[in-house]
Amino acid sequence: MKYTELADANCAIAQSLAVVGDWWTLLIVRDVAGGITRFDALQHELGLSRRTLAERLKTLVDHDVLEKVTYSQHPPRSEYHLTDAGRGLLPVLIALQDWGTRYVAGDGSLTATSTPTSAEARRVHDLVGKRIPDLTLGSTHGPTDPVATSWTVLYAFPGAFAPGGTPLPPGWTDIPGAAGCTLEATTYKTRYPAFAQLGAAVHGLSTQRPDQLLAFAEHAGLPFPLLSDQDVTLTAALRLPTFRAGGADRLKRLTLVVDPDRVIRAVQFPITDPAGSVDEALGHLENFSVGAVRTGGGRSSS
Repeated sequence: MKYTELADANCAIAQSLAVVGDWWTLLIVRDVAGGITRFDALQHELGLSRRTLAERLKTLVDHDVLEKVTYSQHPPRSEYHLTDAGRGLLPVLIALQDWGTRYVAGDGSLTATSTPTSAEARRVHDLVGKRIPDLTLGSTHGPTDPVATSWTVLYAFPGAFAPGGTPLPPGWTDIPGAAGCTLEATTYKTRYPAFAQLGAAVHGLSTQRPDQLLAFAEHAGLPFPLLSDQDVTLTAALRLPTFRAGGADRLKRLTLVVDPDRVIRAVQFPITDPAGSVDEALGHLENFSVGAVRTGGGRSSS
């Protein structure tokens, strides 16, 4: 079967490949999801010719994966945003990322963590300096911005489960790095006054549903919100590492320290000591003189 015939095939997979089967196309969707929305920026990031990029963008707009949004009238300039159909591709990107990490770069083992020298760890640490996009997620406190107006510690975890509620996924305790979410959350609860004293917010992040997170938060008595990225919007935007368990994509444990301008200033990954990582996050804030910023002092650099 020729590529041009895929759109007429009696198969949804073939029909989808007719739209996004070209590898440049998915990389464009990946970068737009990450906040690179303008032509020149996309060309610089991807390194392909202007003609090729223009052709791929036209195809994505024609198939309602992207939409053009005008940001300048004189001269006329547009940027590209994901449509609902485009956002529907985000789980596909996460699945490809997970598959590549596990089966191409890895040995096929299921794990919720990584090694400090892995390509995955390098990718996560390269997030330092990246801005978290403006978006709203569901949470235990209602619709919530992942980043507060102050400094924010955003810690991602695989899954937290309240007793008597949603059961643990099959084989959960056998997955390296999966256990420890309750210990991590309750340690943040214990240390929460220290973060508050610095004027910093604490936000937990999971791909679990808001109702599942609410059940756990109420059980644990957490004073801070747990955010639900069940549609993997933020996960795809930052290319956060995931693994699949219980039929769902789960975030690997990591922590981001984010400044009031939404810029990631420090990263913790992999995390082998969930409780110890809390004091490590507090130490990052102290190194950035967050308390001094709150009281009018200077800010240190990383």
